[in-house]
Amino acid sequence: MDIYEQSARMHLEKKGKLEVRPKVPLATRQDLSLAYTPGVAEPSRRIAEDKPLVFDYTIKGNCVAVVSDGSAVLGLGNIGADAAIPVMEGKAALFKEFAGIDAFPICIRSQDAEEIISVVKNIEPVFGGINLEDIAAPRCFEVEAALQDIGIPVMHDDQHGTAIVVLAAVMNAAKVVGKRMDKLSVVISGSGAAGTAVSKMLLCNGMRPNVCTPVRDVRVADTGGILHSGREGLNPAKEALAQITNRHGKEGTLADAMRGADVFIGLSAANIVSKEMVASMAPGAMVFAMANPTPEISYEDAKAAGAAVVGTGRSDFPNQINNVLAFPGVFRGALDAKATRITDGMKLAAAYALAGCVTPTAEAVLPSPLDRSVVPKVADAVRLKAIGEGVVRKQWKGRINNFIRR
Repeated sequence: MDIYEQSARMHLEKKGKLEVRPKVPLATRQDLSLAYTPGVAEPSRRIAEDKPLVFDYTIKGNCVAVVSDGSAVLGLGNIGADAAIPVMEGKAALFKEFAGIDAFPICIRSQDAEEIISVVKNIEPVFGGINLEDIAAPRCFEVEAALQDIGIPVMHDDQHGTAIVVLAAVMNAAKVVGKRMDKLSVVISGSGAAGTAVSKMLLCNGMRPNVCTPVRDVRVADTGGILHSGREGLNPAKEALAQITNRHGKEGTLADAMRGADVFIGLSAANIVSKEMVASMAPGAMVFAMANPTPEISYEDAKAAGAAVVGTGRSDFPNQINNVLAFPGVFRGALDAKATRITDGMKLAAAYALAGCVTPTAEAVLPSPLDRSVVPKVADAVRLKAIGEGVVRKQWKGRINNFIRR
């Protein structure tokens, strides 16, 4: 029985992966009076008088919504809201297991950006953070941007979780092969949500000077070839990406882009990279082929073609690029800091903390996704950066300032 059949049977037997359990006893009349009527009226009254108390008196302070429209589920595509539920349940389970965060899947039947934005804004009272998931580009950019000022952290994990883990992997791989970040030429296959976010993070796009070291160049390729400012038929998101990448205006195919490159990052489709393409890269090549379940090139073929460091999205090979190394710690840190948003600085802090979780070798540029020391380290870095940048709730900021003065 293969892993797919085993998983299907498990889901059928368990009827999903999540359940809700009360934190308090409900065995006596006193229990009922405290948890529900009449006692529950008092916390409700206090919240009504001082709204921020909702974070202290309810689940909101430690609860994240995993929101998806099911339009870009990894490896499956546009499968819709119902079919996306098992994936979002899994994400919620990872939040709880690795970061102690209560999370719940919210799968929206509409794939209209304005409707998704409206739904999230209207469910915000219950949640302390929003993890956007598997929403197709370019709609995901519009949705995330519109939700940055709702007072709680909102992050599209397909973009930024991926970018955090990839940056950490590239930094450590560069150490292994003895190359400097600012000398790296990087090729990215895939210009969607993940490809865009990874490009921006590697280029330190939008970040303050002296807080990030940009790579020398990033070339992005899609099914039409290399993105460049003169290419016709690009949508606005790809046009914007073309403006910040490919500094030398290179044209051609993915094979042309990879020739002489130091790093290949695959965020696209299975089996589109050949041994010859890897062999054409610079000495000490780093190949991160992350299409799932089948990568752009297999681990074995990339190594045979001369790549010094190879990673995939799979758990059965070294250097798994897995977002579970990022999103639990990012949201744990944001919630602990009482943050109102997740900034570029917080993402960068997460990447540096993640890179520091392992002494890198060619077979281990990242820690294992099961390493329980990762989330606390990432969370602490994110929490401190949020406090340092002042992106915390006003009431909490006042407490921090009073503490500093004392």
